[in-house]
Amino acid sequence: MTKDIWNIPNILSLSRIAAAPLLTVILLNPTRYYSTIAAVIFSLAALTDWLDGYLARRMNITTVLGKFLDPLADKALIITSLIMLIPAGRVPAWMVSLIVGREIAVTGLRAVIAKEGIAISASALGKYKTTFQAAAVIALLIHYPFFDIDFQAIGMILVWLALGFTLWSGIDYFVKFLKEIGNTS
Repeated sequence: MTKDIWNIPNILSLSRIAAAPLLTVILLNPTRYYSTIAAVIFSLAALTDWLDGYLARRMNITTVLGKFLDPLADKALIITSLIMLIPAGRVPAWMVSLIVGREIAVTGLRAVIAKEGIAISASALGKYKTTFQAAAVIALLIHYPFFDIDFQAIGMILVWLALGFTLWSGIDYFVKFLKEIGNTS
């Protein structure tokens, strides 16, 4: 029996994907007002990442489509937002390039791994990476001081941490892959 692909977790993932172009349009004018709207939309979309996984496990409705959509939605939401923050001067392009490069490299490696039938378990580093990336993006989207809180400074600290976890988790994934192919030779 096949599971219905139009389930709540998959719809939540699709909503995250839909939020990416919406954020792009909003961030074309990164004023205080639009930055706040973008931060709220991003935050709500980021919450759906947790919610779709929780519901899929709780309701036992994981699907192949969901396994594809969930990481795609995360990457679309975070990468789109980071790219749009470059021209606003809120994040250095080189940092975004490293984050995007890691995401492309690991996605490519996952395709090779899937084709070869190799099993590499996800580590907690990936969850930390996503959490710090989302927190950094939220702070950088807010950007403007509220209640004497310098969100830009907080965002930059968080993006440095996110970059560290991003690179560390990418290296960890490649090391696991190399160990695995070394064990199968």
